[in-house]
Amino acid sequence: MASAAPARRRSSPPPPLPKRDALLRAAIDTFADRGFFNSQVADVARAAGVAAGTVYLYFRSKDDLLTSVFERTMKEALDEGRDAIAGVADPAERLRRFARVHLGRLGRDRNLAIVFQVELRQSVKFMERFSSSLFREYLNQIRAAIVEGQEAGLFRRELNPTTAAKVFFGALDEMATNWVLSRRRYSLVSDAEPVLDLFLRGAVTR
Repeated sequence: MASAAPARRRSSPPPPLPKRDALLRAAIDTFADRGFFNSQVADVARAAGVAAGTVYLYFRSKDDLLTSVFERTMKEALDEGRDAIAGVADPAERLRRFARVHLGRLGRDRNLAIVFQVELRQSVKFMERFSSSLFREYLNQIRAAIVEGQEAGLFRRELNPTTAAKVFFGALDEMATNWVLSRRRYSLVSDAEPVLDLFLRGAVTR
């Protein structure tokens, strides 16, 4: 008896994002497009293709949406940063990888960059709340590399490592803001090397 012909495999569409992730993605796109203060929860729901009431099953308010975008993105950035520098002994190379990861993440997602570089900065209360938690942990990744560089004799010992970490992050942060506001289209991650060079070598002719 002849065996039956094998059934054709139907190509199925990729599974949708989990509902909470889809709402966060919609929030990023909505806040970037309309501005956080001009956006409503209904706008986020519309962008996600759900009823407005669905948003409240996952988030308490529009502020909670913005908070959740920040928390999730920072946790992902911390994990990505740890992976990038794992096993790297050279402090300067660790700073280079951190810079590329930081600018690369924002450079891959312009709407996320707009939310982080523009929309989040408009609330002093919000920035005060989070500058002492996840952001501090993020900054500590830079500080640790600087401290190890000082211990190895690569960086000046009289430098305050916390101040140096803030200066390094501030330069990367400004490059990201400039990229968001610029009318030119270029690779944001390409700014990593000039920032690192200026930080490590300074501007003085030697």
